[in-house]
Amino acid sequence: MSSRKADPRVAGSIRTRLVSLGLLIMVWSVCAAVLADPETLPSPLEIGRLTLKELFSGPLLYNLGITLGRVVAAFVLAMAIGTAFGLLMGRRKSVDTWFDPWLLFFLNLPALVTIVLCYLWIGLTEVAAITAVAINKIPMVTVLIREGARTFDPALDDMSRIFRVPRLTRLRHIIVPQLAPFFAASARTGTALIWKIVLVVEFLGRSNGVGFQIHLYFQLFDVAMVLTYALSFIAVMLTIEFAVLQPWERRASRWRHA
Repeated sequence: MSSRKADPRVAGSIRTRLVSLGLLIMVWSVCAAVLADPETLPSPLEIGRLTLKELFSGPLLYNLGITLGRVVAAFVLAMAIGTAFGLLMGRRKSVDTWFDPWLLFFLNLPALVTIVLCYLWIGLTEVAAITAVAINKIPMVTVLIREGARTFDPALDDMSRIFRVPRLTRLRHIIVPQLAPFFAASARTGTALIWKIVLVVEFLGRSNGVGFQIHLYFQLFDVAMVLTYALSFIAVMLTIEFAVLQPWERRASRWRHA
């Protein structure tokens, strides 16, 4: 049984990323030392100390979990609705013609306006928070999935009709593989957008979560704690990006280069 060797390109990419991250931390450290004012720009060591303190004896883990839960809920809702609309608009020209102005409208609707309106119409509730985030994400998913549906190979469609391939089999073996790279791309770009909007939603109208904590420490002019909570959640999302989303996107696109 042969052991699988690691791809040298992947190893090189990881080394480059680590060096780049180290350089960023070095620049941060130098800037903090030059300013010599922890209340304006704390050092990375100070943020690391506060992060460990909040993690083991503070509410950091609880608030990270609350925010991540909202991100996941909005992500699932937006991907489901956006994929359905994108597939329909990409496959039906008449539907695309009718709803393209709607799509452009929602693409250009500011996230802040959506959040405020959802809070005014629905109330300061979890439903309003998740709905506001999903509404901002759905148009982006729809655009990417629509473009994917437009690139479907017509020869495969004709073959499936000639051989009377069942709908479920056609969906699984013809539609999904062609749509997978676009679905993965929309998931990656959408995740980066969703968690930022979730923080704004929490900042404006929730009583817990990372965004609420940032709002709290903003009122106290505590830069160190603002950075502690912001960077902690960035670390969580980067872990998801590099450990889940990027490998998934590479796997989804592999069949095109086979």
